[in-house]
Amino acid sequence: MNGASAQIHEPFAHDWRVEILPVRPLILPQRHFTYPRAVEEVERGALELMIDPGEGMPPFLATCALGFADPIAPSGVWSAPNPKEICAVSGGYAYLIDTARPERFAMIPYRPVLEVRAVEGLPLLLFVGHRSIIAWGQDGRAWESRKLSDEGLTVSAIEGETLRGLGWQMMIDKEMPFALDLKTGLRLE
Repeated sequence: MNGASAQIHEPFAHDWRVEILPVRPLILPQRHFTYPRAVEEVERGALELMIDPGEGMPPFLATCALGFADPIAPSGVWSAPNPKEICAVSGGYAYLIDTARPERFAMIPYRPVLEVRAVEGLPLLLFVGHRSIIAWGQDGRAWESRKLSDEGLTVSAIEGETLRGLGWQMMIDKEMPFALDLKTGLRLE
């Protein structure tokens, strides 16, 4: 079951509370949202979350479709730079949900997201894919890096406003170092 191995990560202050459910409730609550909206067999392995948005708003059930049933693809919940948003990752499919208006959400286009990292000082959530990185900030998508690898990225360090890592280059069959400016996503070296 996907929810059984998922964990809650709260690097940023937030307005909501969440419970990861081991299974979908037999009786669905009045407010139930499925992410993405149109998906076949969403129940199989889905991440089921009971979210209390706070501020007197009613709770809702979020059913987040499973991307990949592979341990390399992360599952869990992260707080986001915007205190009203929650980031749910189900088998590498990443959803950013507006808890005040749960019909509004964004899905990170990587299939799968391989790693989620918080950069608290800026603040950003980083979504690492096979070839590039997307940064999510207070107002949504902040930037996407250019291609950093032909297949497989390793983030080795975050030092201040610089991300360092390795990307495999097919033409030379070698991992090459790179550095990104975390404010812009531009390559420094």
